[in-house]
Amino acid sequence: MGTWDIGPFENDMAADFAYTLDETAQDKREGLVRATLIRTVQALDYLESPEGAEAVAAAALIAAQCPGGEPISTSFGPEKALPAFADDLRPLAVEALDRVLAEESELAELWDETPSGPKWRRSIGRLRAVLAPESRPPEDTSSGL
Repeated sequence: MGTWDIGPFENDMAADFAYTLDETAQDKREGLVRATLIRTVQALDYLESPEGAEAVAAAALIAAQCPGGEPISTSFGPEKALPAFADDLRPLAVEALDRVLAEESELAELWDETPSGPKWRRSIGRLRAVLAPESRPPEDTSSGL
């Protein structure tokens, strides 16, 4: 997998996810985002990196529509308009991000092996804070952060 920065769409899997969203009918795009998050939350064992990257991208799309959310401005994100996402996707996106940051997550392991790991974790924390400003993230015990 190619990764060129910490942003939610700055890797091959997320860019492919954005392309898939663009190719999906307008009325099916929310369903694709929802299914991506559900698949991540329901992963029983080890969460593979590609699924984690797609979940981060899906969460970023939802966060972009929240107060304080950053718009997706990269050329690797979706080009076509997205629907206004249902509010019930916010807690699902938070749950998916928590799963991506968990101990049994390849994406978190890969980032933690790099000098940019703490910066990546902070970026995920910012997404989470926009999605659920009243909640606190789970305590991170994986890398001493």
